[in-house]
Amino acid sequence: MVQLTVDIGGRPGIDCRGFCAYCYFRHTGNREIPAFGCRYCLPFVKGCDYCRKGVKEEYPGFKPLREVADTVLADIQSVRGDITRVTISGGGDPSCYPEFVDLVDLLASLEAPLHIGYTSGKGFDDPGIADILIDAGLTEISFTVFASDPALRRRYMHDPTPEVSLEIIRGLAASIDVYAASVILPGVNDGTVLRETCRWLEEIGVKGHILMRFANTTDQGLILGNGPIIADHPVQTVEEFSAMVASAAAGCTMKVSGTPLADPDLGSPFAIRHEPDLLARLPRVEGAASVITGSVAAPFIREILDACGGCDVVPVAKEIACLITADDLRGLDLSTLAGTVIIPGRSFVFLPEAEAILSADGIHRQVIRGPEMLTADAETSMGMTRDGVLEMEFCGFTDLIGMINLYGR
Repeated sequence: MVQLTVDIGGRPGIDCRGFCAYCYFRHTGNREIPAFGCRYCLPFVKGCDYCRKGVKEEYPGFKPLREVADTVLADIQSVRGDITRVTISGGGDPSCYPEFVDLVDLLASLEAPLHIGYTSGKGFDDPGIADILIDAGLTEISFTVFASDPALRRRYMHDPTPEVSLEIIRGLAASIDVYAASVILPGVNDGTVLRETCRWLEEIGVKGHILMRFANTTDQGLILGNGPIIADHPVQTVEEFSAMVASAAAGCTMKVSGTPLADPDLGSPFAIRHEPDLLARLPRVEGAASVITGSVAAPFIREILDACGGCDVVPVAKEIACLITADDLRGLDLSTLAGTVIIPGRSFVFLPEAEAILSADGIHRQVIRGPEMLTADAETSMGMTRDGVLEMEFCGFTDLIGMINLYGR
């Protein structure tokens, strides 16, 4: 299976007809973001394109169609086997790409299923684009809806033609797999508005609705120094958000899931904790290490590792593990840490810096980067089966326990 990703470039807030009110990238401006360090950095150099620019989705603008086409051609020549999926992605919104129809025509010639990883639809002003996409072989799209009320889309997404965007969702959903997404602003698109949005999406044939918790502070995941996104706007606790997701899912036959919690249909994240047979098949913990993670995942990881013999699991204040930075490590009580510390695989941390921070009490600690994925959040699990999620988790925890046993001391 060969999956081809077509990167069209583009800048958040610029190549998308302006920031949505809740956008993660608002208020970043031209602020220089120091390199965080990450899994792609060279061992002795802090900073790479990913943790300097990629984290901010810092592109110079949309790439010209000729450049995109040349890259696609080069990618095709370097792969073996049939292309099974083509995904359009970028820092800007594909619906705003100035040569979008030509791009779609080009990719249609590959005769492979086409997928658009994300669009707000704010760049679509003609309902006829739905038929163009379907005829070009589009099979799946993730489309931000926010609310089925066009007035709310106009106000909070700054969509100049919200009625058209909603009509396009309807047209696409009648023929292909459409997954809707909504960042939930408490008091705006939750409650009755959310119930009506879910009802409308279900009625027109949308496959699933991903609810995303609004982040407004550093602990909730803002690492670009740009919080609050909306000053003084209330934010749900993780528990309140999870309960809202469960309530919305219970009222639909359409799949409804949330991030960071939860996917009620699959029992994820960390669905494996409900599977005693799979837990029994995991390796036993024989080493001693401290596993660093976010505050949301910590109790789940602790429960699973306890079933395998037990291991020290240490949460930081940051809720999302893959958004942990060196600053989060500085808040830990070093006296509680083992000689080996395992940090999340995708965290934005430079290993030598982490070792210096976590050895500041004079006790040298070895820092290991853990597996990239231990579970699937809603954005990943939306198109997965329960067996697929369980396989991902089993492999992730097998690797984690292997690291504990290999490096633990």
